[in-house]
This record gives sequence, C-alpha cells and structure tokens, in this order.
Amino acid sequence: MVHPYMLQSNHLPPDSKETAESLSKRIVNMLDRLHVIVVGPGLGRDELMLKTAGIVVREARERGMGIVIDADGLLLISTTPSLIRNYKNAILTPNIVEFSRLCKSLNIDTTTSPTTACASLAKELGGVTIIQKGKTDTISNGTETITCDVPGGLKRSGGQGDTLTGCLATFLAWKKAYREGLWEVGGDDERLAEEELMRLSAFAGSAVTRVCSHLAFREKGRAMQASDLQGHIQEAFQVLFEDGGDEERGAKL
Repeated sequence: MVHPYMLQSNHLPPDSKETAESLSKRIVNMLDRLHVIVVGPGLGRDELMLKTAGIVVREARERGMGIVIDADGLLLISTTPSLIRNYKNAILTPNIVEFSRLCKSLNIDTTTSPTTACASLAKELGGVTIIQKGKTDTISNGTETITCDVPGGLKRSGGQGDTLTGCLATFLAWKKAYREGLWEVGGDDERLAEEELMRLSAFAGSAVTRVCSHLAFREKGRAMQASDLQGHIQEAFQVLFEDGGDEERGAKL
C-alpha cells in the first residue's frame, strides 16, 4: 500500500504550504523503527510524490536500511540515479520495459545478452543488485551474475511484482537480523559475507515468487490474478526451503 502520508499535488488544498520536505518528515520519523523500505508499487508519477519518495530513499540510505525499488520507483531512479548509486543494500526489480528505460538513461547497451546488460547496469550503478524479471530472472551486482529459472506459472498477471518486492523485503530484513546475530550461525569464519547475503536474498525472493506463480496458475489457470499468489507463499517457502510441499517440483533449494 502507499503510505498515507504520501500525497499527490492535486490532493493538497490550494492554500497548503506542504512541501515534499514537510511531508517526508512524518515518514522519515518512522524509519528507525523499520528494517526495510519498498519504494514504487502504487507510487504514481506525480511530481510531489516522486520528490517525497526521493527524500525518504536518501534518509533510508543514510541509515543503512535495505531498500527495494520497483514500478514507478524505477522511474525516479532513471531520472535521479544518484539516489542509489554505490548503495549496495538496494535491490531494483525492473521488468523488460523498466529495464530498457533504466539502461537508456544510463547509456547502457541493451543489444547484448540479458546477463551482460544486467551486469552492466548494476556496475554502472555502483554495485546495486538488479533483478531483471523475465522468463528467466537475471540477478547481478555488476561483479557476480546468476539466474533464477525456477519454473513459474504460464500466465503473467500485472501486479505479481508486488509479491516479489514483499518477499525481497522479508529476506533483506532477515539478512539484517543475521548480520546482527539474532540467532546462532557458527563462528566468524562460517558467516556469510554481505555480498553473498544480498545475492541469496535476491535469488530467494525470485524463487519464492516464481513458485507462487506456478502454484497459483495450477489452481486457477487463465483466471489467475496477481493476488492469487499470496495464498501460496507458505507452500512455496516449504517447497524451496523446508521438508514437505509439492514433491513433483523436485528437490528444494
């Protein structure tokens, strides 16, 4: 959902003195109680909304928070890439159109292979993790590039990306807990490095979403909607990471 303090320009009274700075303060004051923010789904392209979101992203970055950016948040990045450049605790999740727009704004050649283009974009942004959504999801931080080809559904419904951003936010929150020693994980020599954790978080979010899509399509077929994915998150998690679940999908991760 869009935060209730995010307002469009046409929703302000004619005599309002509210600005992006004043509106963002109410959201920024909450950041210390959060682990991760998701920017983009439902945001829209109103100038005031985008400016407010930009301020929140900068403040979240200063606090070292995990940031997931999708949908119209990617438009904000295409016009103001400095917001997340060199910030390695951010994940961008563009579809093919959004990916092309980002690449065009940063003069990245998209005539190469998907893995090369994805790596080039991530590198240009200074190590930000990119999940280029497609038939196969390509994941890169500019240095390491992997793909997620876990079978998904045969239908792509608009809004499925919201399940992905939610899963990514969850895994980034768990990454923070892992780094802070919330649970025992062995000695220091056994702990995963930050780059490994980002890569695993991105892959896990992609995989869970794709399994949700597979299960939802199997249940609803062509009538599947994006909201149908949510009811399969628990089963998808079991299939991938725990015992049980849908055995016909083969070995879990």
